[in-house]
Amino acid sequence: MTETVRKPRPGLGRGLSALMGDVAREAPVEPGAAAPAGVKLLPVGALTPHPGQPRRHFDEAALDELAESIAARGLIQPIVVRPHGRGYQIVAGERRWRAAQRARLHEVPVIVRDFDDAQTMEIALVENIQRQDLNAIEEAAAYSRLIDDYGHSQEALGRLVHKSRSHIANLLRLLDLPPAVQAHVVAGALQMGHARALIGAPDPEALAAQVIAKGLSVRETERLARAAKPDRARDRAGTGGRDTDIAALETQLADLLGLTVRISHGAKGGSLTLNYSTLDQLDMLCQRLSGEAL
Repeated sequence: MTETVRKPRPGLGRGLSALMGDVAREAPVEPGAAAPAGVKLLPVGALTPHPGQPRRHFDEAALDELAESIAARGLIQPIVVRPHGRGYQIVAGERRWRAAQRARLHEVPVIVRDFDDAQTMEIALVENIQRQDLNAIEEAAAYSRLIDDYGHSQEALGRLVHKSRSHIANLLRLLDLPPAVQAHVVAGALQMGHARALIGAPDPEALAAQVIAKGLSVRETERLARAAKPDRARDRAGTGGRDTDIAALETQLADLLGLTVRISHGAKGGSLTLNYSTLDQLDMLCQRLSGEAL
């Protein structure tokens, strides 16, 4: 029996609008108005969540708040689904679907598209990232699945989500942490920067407990992790004479933006350099700096 070799998918990195075709441009469904072309109403029970949905943690208070809004004004944004078995599987919008159930809606507006498994994962990942709904572990797990199951490369994923390859690589390294430390990230007790600082440290679970108990910052966590390493390991992890606070700030900004960041600081000031490789990355950066919706 020969093993099937997965081939990278062509056209990756087109962005959410191109992946979803006209889905991204569909008009919102106003309460009480007729559904626009391409949008249909389906029973809530006809929809099922995707088992590979990147988002695993749903904040209960936020769901209740969204449910109250839906109960008062209806579900404005359609849910994107694909045919699955005798019903439909959610591609994008599981949080809205869950809140609609809490609001006791019988039907929800949906857009039906015939996506394959890889496209479904891509769209779910990009939608969640654009809305900043994923924690670092969920995002890393989604990247890992697209790489392992669908043959995507780190470079291709970077183009898809408009982030640098190094950002993808750093997120994937989080999956090397013990499950207990990953759970702290999922629960929000640790930020991505905290978790990155603990990679390769001796007994990261014990260090994570200290960080949480003392409420340490990312920079304090980095110093704690360096101090816990043997002398030779600390030497190898040095910053080459650069200020450790500046290096830590570069790391934090890189984690936030998903781009390579370089800070040059001197007595009379300095410069902040943000490196992008595509126009999509530049557009994402401009939107974040201007405060526009992604």
